[in-house]
Amino acid sequence: MSGETDAHAHGGAFAGMHSHDGGPMHWHDEFGAHFSEELTEDERLARQLDWKKHHLVLVTVGADIGSSTSHLMFSRIFLQLLGDAPRVRSVVVAREVLWQSPIMLTPYLESGAIDVDALRDFFGQGYRAVGAGLADVDTGAIVLTGEALKRHNARAVGELFARETGKFVTASAGHHLEAVLAANGSGTVKRSRRDRMTLLNVDIGGGTTKLALVSDGQIVGSAALAIGARQLVLGDDRRLLRIDEPARIVAEHLGVPLELGKPLSSEDAALIAQAWVACLASHVMQRPLDRLSEDLLLTDPLPVGPRPAAMTFSGGVSEYLFLRETRDFGDLGQPLAHAIRAAMADGTLGLPALMGPTLGIRATAVGASMFSSQAGINVLATDETVLPLLNVPVLVPRVVLAGEVSEADVVAAIEAALGRADLIDGEVPVALFFMTPADDDPAPGAEQLVARAIRSGLPRTVAAKVPFAVMSDEGFARAVGEALQGELEPGSPFIALERVSVAEFDFVDLAPIVYPTEVMPFTVKSLLFAGGLDKRSIKQALLDAARAAAS
Repeated sequence: MSGETDAHAHGGAFAGMHSHDGGPMHWHDEFGAHFSEELTEDERLARQLDWKKHHLVLVTVGADIGSSTSHLMFSRIFLQLLGDAPRVRSVVVAREVLWQSPIMLTPYLESGAIDVDALRDFFGQGYRAVGAGLADVDTGAIVLTGEALKRHNARAVGELFARETGKFVTASAGHHLEAVLAANGSGTVKRSRRDRMTLLNVDIGGGTTKLALVSDGQIVGSAALAIGARQLVLGDDRRLLRIDEPARIVAEHLGVPLELGKPLSSEDAALIAQAWVACLASHVMQRPLDRLSEDLLLTDPLPVGPRPAAMTFSGGVSEYLFLRETRDFGDLGQPLAHAIRAAMADGTLGLPALMGPTLGIRATAVGASMFSSQAGINVLATDETVLPLLNVPVLVPRVVLAGEVSEADVVAAIEAALGRADLIDGEVPVALFFMTPADDDPAPGAEQLVARAIRSGLPRTVAAKVPFAVMSDEGFARAVGEALQGELEPGSPFIALERVSVAEFDFVDLAPIVYPTEVMPFTVKSLLFAGGLDKRSIKQALLDAARAAAS
């Protein structure tokens, strides 16, 4: 991880604030140990005490439960606390993988529901492998995708973690959020930010393929296609055991017969894989779509935006692309990977592929960091009986509240934020976080404009009186809350709080207001991704920095 080594070496060992590949600014000295200083015993103890005041170690678990496969990871994360009360925030500076499960095929009952007993056994193996009990895990993230999102399946998984509700966040990932998680977990977002370039991450799974366009570390567009290796499942004798409708559409287009119980030849499997890759190429190159490419599109196409310089891959099929997997799982994973390699070789995909180290099928959330360090001030709560609110997803409308901003702009930004998180208005409480302009005050009348936009952008939330929160980094949210009281019916439950530090795809626990100070303590839970900081790499970077300074 050369970027981390360079970041630490610049300016000498442990010299002030730095970041990893453009991430949050922080400092750390690896458990308080300085390599170039001789300390007295009292100084050493004082430094260790100071280190403990500013650092936190948590054990976290990440579970990815999808249509085709599921896996689990236990990690120890190292956080550093920055800032002054009440706005202390934490930065993850290292992660140590404690245990990774094998990849398992997601177990189902004949009814179509997930086999919760089989999952319980699977998770139990992980706890036993690390010698941990439920009380030993501090936080966790459960990612549900595809078939696992269906109501009866989600309920079964919820039962597994019912006692852990306060510790675990659940990301119900539809197509767009899946694309976001994969782009982060594969390291593509981090790589784009570090190298100041635009990349396209292609996540190819069992049921779908997700595309995420990433420019300078920001995901600017996503899309999903009905292309996946396990849309066709074959037995040992190559007889078809499962045929998903999107695969049948492709087969009919090609004139390839598909019938349950009948064999699928290797030649026909290759034809289907090649047709999938041709459709994928149309979307990657943003060419006019033919009928088949349109039929396989599950979302709006990628927006016309910055042209990617290269593409990256994640998901189960990428394991074959990276030559990390050779086994045949009775699906089209191998022929699909072979077709992609051929398309890269002859230029069909139109972009060079970055085949550097990524986590492939494990490119997902591996847990959550959590630290109860913030307290919102200038709080306005219209109905305190709804508190506490747990695991509220944070949405960040991308709108600049300065200059010529309109209500329609803010409404569109709220709707886009809901879409990026794959949330449906009115289904769950949400927290809207507004960034105030960096060099200027919000535009005159922005509070009233934002209040009207919230009413229009969250119509079902407002109509059903689902609680929601309005947050801002500076002194803005309270004024929006006061304006909302004039826009909504009396008794509509919402909370407004100011001077908080959160980010998109965080989750927050909002506690009851503390009197007489009238502040609201809250916990921020941030998803951690598989492309995160590895403790050994960080330690090596610190050693390299120390040696560079000594020389």
